[in-house]
Amino acid sequence: MMNSDERDIFYYLKGCKGQFVSSHEICRRAGGKKRFQREPDWAKPILVRMADRGIIETDPAGYSRIKPQPKRKEGDTQCWVSPQMAHILKSSGKDFSEAIKIDGDEDGYYDSL
Repeated sequence: MMNSDERDIFYYLKGCKGQFVSSHEICRRAGGKKRFQREPDWAKPILVRMADRGIIETDPAGYSRIKPQPKRKEGDTQCWVSPQMAHILKSSGKDFSEAIKIDGDEDGYYDSL
């Protein structure tokens, strides 16, 4: 599970859509103006911890971004289903957990790291 600081950084980087962002910029924008004024380098140790856990990746210049989710293999049988359709399938009483994938579970993947 991510703590609140890690979650702030995660959601800020999620909005950057795969772009590498400097640690100084993350410190400025992820925690708010007052936090940056009190502690200008508050996010740097958290970024190192997140990189060790595999949530983010860094480039040689020290910029960070959210690590992309691994690609699905061709042999996977799961397919995307809307949340409404997933609710209908679950309410039928049968187990479709191996066949469906509900969209929007991206945060659960990163919480499991």
